[in-house]
This record gives sequence, C-alpha cells and structure tokens, in this order.
Amino acid sequence: MAETGAQNQTQKQSQIQTETKQYSTKELLGRFVPYFKKYRGTLVLDLFCAAMTTVCELVLPLIMRYITNEGIRDLASLSVKTVGGLGLLYFGLRIVDCLASYYMADMGHVMGARIETDMRRDAYGHLQRLSNTYYNNTKVGQIMGRITNDLFDVTEFAHHCPEEFFIAGIKAVIAFAVLAGISLSLTLIIFLCVPLMLVVCMLLNFRMRAAFRKQRNQIGELNARIEDSLLGHKVVKAFTNEDIETRKFEKDNGTFLDIKKLTYRYMAAFNTTVKLFDGLMYLLVLVAGGIFMIKGLVEPGDLVAYMLYVTTLIATIRRIIEFAEQFQRGLTGIERFLQIMDADIEIFDEPDAVELGHTEGNIVFENVSFEYPDDHNKVFANLNLSIHSGEKVAIVGPSGGGKTTLCNLIPRFYDVSAGRITLDGEDIKHFTLKSLRGSIGIVQQDVYLFSGTIYENIVYGRPGASREEVQEAARRAAELRGRGMVLMDAYVDPKTLESGAVLLLLKSRFIKDRGSETLFPLLGCLRDSVVHVPMQAILSEADQRRMAAMKLGDTWRNRDPVRMRPDVLKMADGTVWFPIFSQIEQAPADYRRRFSVVSVEAMQALRMAHAAGGLSGLVLDPFTDPVSLPFQTADIMAEMPSSLSPEGEPGGT
Repeated sequence: MAETGAQNQTQKQSQIQTETKQYSTKELLGRFVPYFKKYRGTLVLDLFCAAMTTVCELVLPLIMRYITNEGIRDLASLSVKTVGGLGLLYFGLRIVDCLASYYMADMGHVMGARIETDMRRDAYGHLQRLSNTYYNNTKVGQIMGRITNDLFDVTEFAHHCPEEFFIAGIKAVIAFAVLAGISLSLTLIIFLCVPLMLVVCMLLNFRMRAAFRKQRNQIGELNARIEDSLLGHKVVKAFTNEDIETRKFEKDNGTFLDIKKLTYRYMAAFNTTVKLFDGLMYLLVLVAGGIFMIKGLVEPGDLVAYMLYVTTLIATIRRIIEFAEQFQRGLTGIERFLQIMDADIEIFDEPDAVELGHTEGNIVFENVSFEYPDDHNKVFANLNLSIHSGEKVAIVGPSGGGKTTLCNLIPRFYDVSAGRITLDGEDIKHFTLKSLRGSIGIVQQDVYLFSGTIYENIVYGRPGASREEVQEAARRAAELRGRGMVLMDAYVDPKTLESGAVLLLLKSRFIKDRGSETLFPLLGCLRDSVVHVPMQAILSEADQRRMAAMKLGDTWRNRDPVRMRPDVLKMADGTVWFPIFSQIEQAPADYRRRFSVVSVEAMQALRMAHAAGGLSGLVLDPFTDPVSLPFQTADIMAEMPSSLSPEGEPGGT
C-alpha cells in the first residue's frame, strides 16, 4: 500500500506539472513541425510563392538605381524604349506577385486550417483516453479553451510563420548581398543595429509570451466560472445568491482585464522599440550615405538604392512586428495543446489484453484496496467480495461510503490501488477496455441527455440499432417506469412539441383507441407541448366608451390594462369546455378573426381552465376531430413528470 500510495502521489504531481509545464520555443516548434508533413507539397509551393512576392520589392531599387545613375551620367543615353522595357519588366513581376499572393492567401490559410483540425482531432482523441482522475482535477472550461480558442490562432500561425520569416530571410540576405556589392563599409554600418534590435525584441517577446500564457489560462478560468454559474443556475436562484455569483464573475473578469493591460503594455514597448530602430536605420542611411556620396564612395543612384532597400527591410520588420502578437498567441496555443497531449493515460489496455467473449458473470474482489489518486482518500482496504452469476446484490451504506466507487472499479473507470478484480477467474485487466465496458450495463447516478432527440439518446447505447429495436427499448422503459414515454415512435424532440406535430399524431391514435394505454402518452405529450388558446380582450368600461366614440383615422391607445379572458365552448347538452388547439391552423379562419389565438405552455392553459370554473374539461382541436379530456383525467397531467426528462420534474397547478 505504501508503494501504491507513492505511485498515486507521483501521478498527482505529474498531472499538476503537466498542466503548468512551460516549453521552450525550440521544443514547441519541434513538436509542431511534424504536422506540416502531410502538407509538405502545399508548404513548398506556398514558400515558392512567398519568394516570388519578394522579387518586385528587390528588383525595384535596382531599376531606380540604374535609371538615376544613367540619368546623372548621360541623360541622353536613356531612351523611351529602355524605360518602357523596364516598366514592362516591373509590370510582369507585379502580375506574378499578385498570383503568388492569391495562392498564399487561399491555400496557405487552408493548410493552416487543416493543421488546426488535425491538432484538435488529436487533442480530442487523447482526451477520450484520459481517466476520470484527469477530469476530476481539470475544469471543463479549461479543457474547452484548450481545444477551441487556443487552437484558433494556430491557423494563422501555421500559415504566416513560415511565410513571414522566409520572406524576411530572403529580403535580408539578397539586400545585404546587393548593397555589399555597392559598398561593404556602408552596408555594415547600416546593418550594425540589426543584431541589437533582434536581442531587444527577443527579450520583449519572452515577456509577451508569458503574458499571453496568463491570458489564456485566465480565459479558461473565466469560462469555468461561467459554466459553473449557468449549469447551477437553479441552485443560485434557490439560495438567492445572484449577487455572490456576480461578484465572483467580476473578480475573474477584472483579473482578465489586468492581464490584458499588462500584455498591451509589453506590446507598446515592443512597437516603440522597433520604431526607434527604424528611425536609427534611416538616420544611418541619411548621414553615413550622404558622407559616402560626398567623398565619392557611392553614386547618387546607389544612395537611392540604399534608401529603397532599407525601406523594404523596415517594411518587412514592421510586418513581422505586426505578426509578433499572432506569433506569440500561436506559440501559447501550441503550448496549451501539448499540455493536453502530455497528460498521462492512466487507464489503458495491457499488452496481452484480449477481447471479452462469452462470460458467466462471476465477479470477485480479492483483497482490493482503493484510494483516489488526486486526494488519496482511502475508500476501502482489503475488500473481499464474491458476486455469483445471476445474483442481484444491493450495496447499502451511508453517503460517501464507497458504493459508487465499488461499481466504478468493475468497468475500470479507476484501477484498484492493490489487489485485483476477476471476471470468471480472469483479472479484468486481461480484457480490452472496449470489450469489458461494452459487456456491462450501467445506469449512471447522474443522468445526462445529449442534445438532440430522445431517439438519438436511446440509440446512443447501441449505435446501429434498428428503429424497431429502439422502439422496443422505449416501450420496455415505459413499462418499467409505469407511465407512457413512447411519443411519436421515440422520435420526440422539444421543437416538434412546439410545432404540435407530435400532439396531432397522438390525437389521431387516441381517436382510434381511447384506452388508458393511449390516454397517458397523450397526457404526457400534452404536458410538454406548446398549445394555442383562443382569448378575448376585455376592455374597461372607460376604454369601451372611448372606442365607441372613435372616428375614422383616430389612433387607439388603451388607458386601462386589458384583461385577457379565455374563450369557452358551450355544448347543446349544457356542458362547457375549454378549447385548445395543437396548431393555430386547426381553428377556422372566421373563428380566428373573432378571437386572438395565443400560444402558451400546456400547463398554463390548464391553470386558465381551472381559473374559469364551471368547466367540464378540455377539448383538443374542437373543429376537426375533437378529443375531450374531463378534468378528472386532465388533472393527472399536472402531477405527471415531464415526458422529456428521464427523472422528470413534478408538475403542478
């Protein structure tokens, strides 16, 4: 046990270290570059196009140098043909530049988006393999931030990072080579400030990256705070703690603002530093270049070329500066992605694991001890338990006694700290996780419904099941629960209840068969539906007199509140019924002209009917095939749990 406790402590420390681990830029890029392998053809062509976009900017200074020098030496030697030829050359290069830029903007971004998709797929796949311990110690908001927001910037990073640095490298090397050919001394003087600028910018970049790391972490905390508050909104309202939740949110939101302010401070220092070095380079060209020209070491056209090349270099540096924020965001996103990928997989298939075939179902706990890896809470020690095939065993005990934990050990949601669990004499670790868990039926303590229809939630337990099998499963569940849940052949979606389509289907069944087996599904469906109720607007006597005195063209505005009274149907036998419609279209047009048909929840319609008094009951779609529901059965609807909720929420009037 001591050895196992030490292992668990190591696992806990390892997870904390993984969550907070910081990677060097070299390590981040080393782990990121392999994602380019699938798209190396696109990357090579993208970089080739990037090289083509530099041609215009590198050739233009040479053209201007030639025209300037020739014009100063012998203006007559310059002809329209020569200038026109140089113009056509530059125009052709500009066309190539446009085509290359189009490819970069299109396919370059698509390549980045595909890499982002690949990384998100890998992160999601790794998350599926992590144990419950990881999710117990990691906030869902943080996980969501890592696989969504943090990877958004990877698209721009994967596209622009190779391009921008490749273009900057080409321009710097070629510009240095051309200018060194003109005057090596002047070139060295101008380029002397570049290394100093790079050192200062790198120091500021490191601080920016640390700030971005804090920013991403805080946005994860903010997401987690919002998620907790929204998911627990019923508890918040029950204890009237809205003010407390607001203060918590304001605190996290203010912390995020402070981190962003620090980030912008570093960005401002970075941009100011680069602008300072920009001015320094221009100053060197102006002063040193002017002195070299006065002494005859360079020609006027050479000075023009120097100025244009320096302008090109500065524009490139500024482009990299603009990209610096995106670069740091991308690195931070990659870092947080790697923190997921480096999280240890604690529950996995053993090398000799086999598929679980037919089994008798004899389960034995042999000297099993267990403690949670995160807090080392010892749940039980040296537990011995035998459950024979076909036995029904009830585990009873106080809250926190380990009942759920005991069950979670069988499908290996956690691994035992000591001892072993056997299935028909074989250690459960000898079976693959998929086959072991697929052979166990589990009713979770906290029921969760995925978004979608009830049909989709039922078929989730066995993907590929036929529609008939899903219907049969729903019918069996309804029988076990003692109430109807089979609505519209198990294809019930809350949106279809609002449209009235489900209610119409069940009404047609009820007309054919008025037995209790049909009545209760109808009531269950009616309880959750949105129905349409005819209402009459009752004006005060003063407003009625004002309306009677109105003239053509007058604008009507009521002064007293308008009271809405539900319409009722009086039958020939003297009974009075409250009409409701599954769809507005079920009411005739002349009827709709006389009354306002209002959409309300079915439970609200029931309260209106009770308030009216003296009614015999409800009548559904009275102008088509009416379905009458006496109040002694309609009242059941108020007490029925929701047919859309597995546990149900008690209704009531």
